[in-house]
Amino acid sequence: MGTSEENGPAGDAWRVTVRARGRGAGLPPDGPDRPVGRPLARRQDLRIHGTAGKISCVDDSGRTRWTALCSGVPNAAHISGGRVLVTTDSLAYTPWGHLGPAVLLDLADGSRVAELRGARGAALGGGRFVLGLEGYDVFDTWAYDRDGTLYDSWRSYGHYVVGTGIRVVETDRNIPTGSRVVRLLPGGTVERGPALTDPQAPEPLVLADGTILVLDCGVLRAVGRRLEDQVLAELQAIDPEEAWRHHGALHRSGDEVTVTITEQHPDRPGRHTYRTWTLALHRGC
Repeated sequence: MGTSEENGPAGDAWRVTVRARGRGAGLPPDGPDRPVGRPLARRQDLRIHGTAGKISCVDDSGRTRWTALCSGVPNAAHISGGRVLVTTDSLAYTPWGHLGPAVLLDLADGSRVAELRGARGAALGGGRFVLGLEGYDVFDTWAYDRDGTLYDSWRSYGHYVVGTGIRVVETDRNIPTGSRVVRLLPGGTVERGPALTDPQAPEPLVLADGTILVLDCGVLRAVGRRLEDQVLAELQAIDPEEAWRHHGALHRSGDEVTVTITEQHPDRPGRHTYRTWTLALHRGC
């Protein structure tokens, strides 16, 4: 999933203090599922919803503007310049797992502009998008215009942060990992930033000044717009070889960030424990 930068001034470095800690058995009470009825994307008075085999556009009055059929289950949508890009999960298992087609639609009437392939996307300006995929020697991001025409590509993939350029928190799923936080430049150039130790870092948070908060094997890191980074908190020591058993999540509410790390039992896959930290965000030296 892509994340957009907010507009905010640069300033002093960020720091955090721990306000609360918690732990429990089983899975965390707040799971990753999207709340029922929450749209995949929203732009002004239009909302994009998805159910198995169907994508719909609904306005604020509740009127359905259009419905488009698809061959999968929509999981994310991105809107830009009169176009909407929807990624899907397939209804049946395929050589690519549950990867379904990515469809580019006209936001005005839902007509199909192009069918593409990719697992994660993000909206750029003017009806342009990036779309990426990883696996089977593929570790790539492609840029498409409003007609679905490819105009650039990069050897990188992960969580996209779009604003003053395109940054990627890479997720290569390799041990040892070669993932980094990078910037995608025109002409297929990848500017390499700080190396990561987690091959599957969770979706980052983006602060108002463009700083990315990255959870990297139990360490909360801040990466700036120039790809400079600092360690904010060392929360849990996780061996990179065991990172596959740990799944992190970041949530923000006001000046607080909640970090959750769920650990799968090494011998009993159905057993889990989790730990949480509530952190206060501050500006300071």
